[in-house]
Amino acid sequence: EVQMVESGGGVVQAGGSLRLSCTASGLIFDDYAMAWFRQAPGKEREGVSCIHRQGGKYNYIDAVKGRFTIDRDNTKNTMWLQMNSLKPEDTATYYCAAASMYWSNSGYCQPVRYWGQGIQVTVSS
Repeated sequence: EVQMVESGGGVVQAGGSLRLSCTASGLIFDDYAMAWFRQAPGKEREGVSCIHRQGGKYNYIDAVKGRFTIDRDNTKNTMWLQMNSLKPEDTATYYCAAASMYWSNSGYCQPVRYWGQGIQVTVSS
């Protein structure tokens, strides 16, 4: 059984920082590109960031560029998202995802094969 477990969410004041982690088991971790998605109430789920299966190549949506950093440690089956200078509009449920491909042209991680349960991030003003 594939397990994707997120941790590190919570409530933070605007301008603060959080570090989300995703630890995977039951899959060959370095076979997969990894990604973070988020969904706010009443909004569509959107991709936030993705990283190539070997690291070194990554992509961010414009809304988080310069504030968020994605990375992974394949020896620990873990990837994370360091979120700095958080804004209220970052409030959402964040989902860890494992994808079959990192598309070099676009930087997207698609298609998603496995999802985590999601973890709440709330940024207060």
